[in-house]
Amino acid sequence: MTSRVRKVGLFIGLGVLTLCCILVSLHFVEAQQPIAANTRPFEPTEELLYEAEFNRALLRGLNVAEFKLRSARSSVISEEDKKAGKPYSLTFTADVESKGFFTRLFNLKFHEQIESTVEGTSFTLQKTTILDEQGKRVRATETTYDRSTGKMSWSQRDPNNPSSEPRSAVVDFSGQLQDVLSAVYFIRTHALHVGKPFEIFIGENGRVVRIPVHVVEKKSMKTILGKVKVVRIEPQLFGEDKLIKDEDGEFIVWITDDDRHIPVSARVKTDYGTFDIRLKRADVR
Repeated sequence: MTSRVRKVGLFIGLGVLTLCCILVSLHFVEAQQPIAANTRPFEPTEELLYEAEFNRALLRGLNVAEFKLRSARSSVISEEDKKAGKPYSLTFTADVESKGFFTRLFNLKFHEQIESTVEGTSFTLQKTTILDEQGKRVRATETTYDRSTGKMSWSQRDPNNPSSEPRSAVVDFSGQLQDVLSAVYFIRTHALHVGKPFEIFIGENGRVVRIPVHVVEKKSMKTILGKVKVVRIEPQLFGEDKLIKDEDGEFIVWITDDDRHIPVSARVKTDYGTFDIRLKRADVR
């Protein structure tokens, strides 16, 4: 259960980021085209703090994890450089850690750090690094994306066993590709209109996966930001050829219906129970 919980959570900022980790593997896909650079809600820096709770039968409101999402420009660029069209990089980081009574009750202890780098002008994914700790098990993963050759190169090693052969894969892709973390921010750049779905393509552990995203409704919601208008979206993470292919489930995210598109809440329903994810703090600069 630990891996599933972690990776759906990561997806909230499209939801958030670490609840549900599943391994994935495909050879070629036609992905979406690059988006034009504009004033994005998470630039130049933004930090979002979330907490996740687990609910099932008599176990209600148990803290599962706390995670922090941060975006920042890798370097400050001048107005002259902007006008000249010189590229800059955006770095997205996620730090996710299990916590609370839930961890002690089920002996589930995990810590995951993810860093994604994208080219700032076109939002083109360049590199992903992941350090995944589950108890004594540790995995370090690095993925690079070369649009000029259409190759995604993935490798994973065990830092506790440096003599072991790393796992690796090279996958063909075309168009715009995201990872689980950068997809959170990529979705926030979209105009979200009820009844108008869109797609994203995610490179994950040596595979490219197509994820439809449905925009379902608008409503008001009480949040840490006050009572705000939100848009409900439903990324299709569960099912054949999806991120979570061996489970039935549902993933719902509520994003503010304004220029910032901040993910304020998410709900993940699985066979194990329901995970509720809520924004606890937002620091935008």
